[in-house]
Amino acid sequence: MKVIEIKSNPLEFAEKIISDIKVHEDIGLLRCVQCGMCTSVCPGAKNSDYNPRIMIENILEGDESIINSVEIWNCFYCYACHNFCPVGNSPCEVNQVLRQIAIDKGIANDKVSPFAGYGDSFLEIGVGSMPKRFFMELNEDIEGWLDFKSNLEDIREKLGLGSITIPKKAVEEVNTLLKNVNFDKRIKNMKNVK
Repeated sequence: MKVIEIKSNPLEFAEKIISDIKVHEDIGLLRCVQCGMCTSVCPGAKNSDYNPRIMIENILEGDESIINSVEIWNCFYCYACHNFCPVGNSPCEVNQVLRQIAIDKGIANDKVSPFAGYGDSFLEIGVGSMPKRFFMELNEDIEGWLDFKSNLEDIREKLGLGSITIPKKAVEEVNTLLKNVNFDKRIKNMKNVK
């Protein structure tokens, strides 16, 4: 049985979410009638235990424990819920705020740290690239992927295409920009979140 702590203002949590910069100005969060349309069109709900209607219900009840839910990480950000909501709510935008709160509280390491490798690639080669930690899984899903990846430069040359490698000067410029906005520190923090 779910126990909900009654607060003096259960909508305080919802109001905090509404005021976040990631949320569009006229979000219909407080107009939600719990019709379930968001869940009916959600691919995350079809393929996992994620339920955008229940997520919104928890928020409207002031239940901040939803931040700890592993299900919030199953949203694909496809915006189907946003497009079909009859009152203009956007569970995917709300979900983005919940995830950021979880990250800020340091309770999202197992969900976030694997993706720090994308940031590492910007620092190492100047562009986003598949983190090396995913190579073996990708090779299991796509037969021959590792061979393709290791021979990509030769394949491009045979096709008359230029190198995929970014010039060293450009990589240095990207690094300068990223370090000036503390991107490298943020990536390091993502890896160390407990």
